Amino acid sequence: MSGSGTTAGDDPLQTAVWRLRSRGCWTDAAALLEPHAPDPAAALERAGLLVERCLFTGEGWAEAEDALRTAEAVARDDDERGGAACERGRLAYAATRLGVRDRADEASAALGRAAALLAPTSPGRPLLDFRRGLVAEHIADSPQAALAAYRRAHEGATAQGDALLLSFTWHHQAGLALREGELAEARHGFSESLRIREELGYLIGTAPALAALADCEPEPEASRLRAEAGRLFRLLGGVPVWLGAQLAPTVPVQTSSAQPEPAA
Repeated sequence: MSGSGTTAGDDPLQTAVWRLRSRGCWTDAAALLEPHAPDPAAALERAGLLVERCLFTGEGWAEAEDALRTAEAVARDDDERGGAACERGRLAYAATRLGVRDRADEASAALGRAAALLAPTSPGRPLLDFRRGLVAEHIADSPQAALAAYRRAHEGATAQGDALLLSFTWHHQAGLALREGELAEARHGFSESLRIREELGYLIGTAPALAALADCEPEPEASRLRAEAGRLFRLLGGVPVWLGAQLAPTVPVQTSSAQPEPAA
């Protein structure tokens, strides 16, 4: 649930799913996968799309739960069960970060279960490391543990050639650097994240990357980046909803100030 789906040789279904996902059309993308739901990989991907919709829109929790239960039910081996547990952890993290309901304990438990199920060499391990970093940073308030997890995820994504996950690991390592006042390091990380997302055509993630980079730049560049982020934000119908507060007063605030840069 982190690959771009745009490389030559990808099957038409995955290409169509990616194009819809990258533009914030998660429901349509999930509908394409629904006929394939008995297949564990398709069920997990569909659940991941609907969980991502929750993170970006703050809506669709019941549909995501239903899709996740389906993925858990059809999983056949430890790798598939570990992938489903990883998605459950992300859904619980999203609910906690967006203030829907405190599910912090569930998030930690689900990601811990995923860690026990996924082998160290599993393709899903870098994504799990990244999500454990999110919990460490934003729920446990442990930036050192978060940085270690992001670095493991970054190394794994690099080894697997997972460009989209790399855009997230760059972004979050840069966020920790900014938190420590390391402007040059933060600027580099946010720039790399933005570059990758633009190259992949990951439109839904471009506005957050622009807004983050603006926090590292002097004027007038900072205002230009925020204005571009605001343009994309409006173009996509005010999604991600949590970005509105960061862009205010350029863009009207539409939700709380929580800004949980979504997991890939």
